[in-house]
Amino acid sequence: MEMNTIATERPLLSIVSPVYHGEPLVHELVTRLVATLTGITENFEIILVNDASPDKSWGKILEEASRDSRVKGVNLSRNFGQHHAISAGLSLVKGEWIIVMDCDLQDVPEEIPNLYAEAQKGFEIVYAKRMCRQDGFFKRMSSTLFHEVFQFFSGLKTDKTIANFGIYHKKVIDEFNRMPEQARSFGSLIGYLGFKCTAIPVRHGARYAGETSYTFAKLIHLAFDITIANSNRPLKLAVELGFLLSIVSFALALYNVMAYFTGLILVPGFTSTIFSIWFVGGLLLAMLGVVGLYVGKIFDQVKGRQIFVISEKVNFGE
Repeated sequence: MEMNTIATERPLLSIVSPVYHGEPLVHELVTRLVATLTGITENFEIILVNDASPDKSWGKILEEASRDSRVKGVNLSRNFGQHHAISAGLSLVKGEWIIVMDCDLQDVPEEIPNLYAEAQKGFEIVYAKRMCRQDGFFKRMSSTLFHEVFQFFSGLKTDKTIANFGIYHKKVIDEFNRMPEQARSFGSLIGYLGFKCTAIPVRHGARYAGETSYTFAKLIHLAFDITIANSNRPLKLAVELGFLLSIVSFALALYNVMAYFTGLILVPGFTSTIFSIWFVGGLLLAMLGVVGLYVGKIFDQVKGRQIFVISEKVNFGE
């Protein structure tokens, strides 16, 4: 195929998709995206961000970029994680409207016209709402647990049917790019920005190939990471637990006084002393751990290091 020339005018649509273990996915993703986007406009760009995938994903991205200059590749210097890879792609977009989607084709490319049509009704953000998820039992349960843990510790309400897939106006993404948080979570940062938004139901496809890289442990780690980055509720819970401990300690002391005068205590002070040492000691360590997590996040932030590092770029016209 003869390579298209790079458009000089601003694209109407930009696609950003992080790629990891995407070797068997990239060609199908690009093929379906080009076919879908052409029905809206010829002036678009597809930005595929290789998050240092250990397979041949970058080679596949280069192949697609050589066929069509509207396909643009970004290769990160190491694995930074999905949300950092999304941030890398968003830092380079030029389109008026930006679609963020996963590369595994569970975010169905053919739903993009519906998202775009809804955005034309005056919305600046249109989320894709996955009504019937095509995931296995373990993936659905781990996702549900992720949202429950996040909501409990953050105090924020989330919708487990909504992920990163959606369409966003350029001014939304411009504001997103101004946020320097090291702990990246695309969804929570976008939610913080506000703007006029809505959600529409979309089809959710089966994974085209391979398996998800998000293990149960990674999901729980992400939940705590996002919570600490977006909420101080764990610190408030620590204060509440401290007050609860005070009440329990007072009740325990009252019981010991009553037990002493009624002759129930054979070894005075032993039980209450051991109980208090282990319980209070464990609680103090837990609270110090919570404070330490926040201090660690502050430390990461004040270092001012890059959110991502780009090793190579292709088809950006530089």
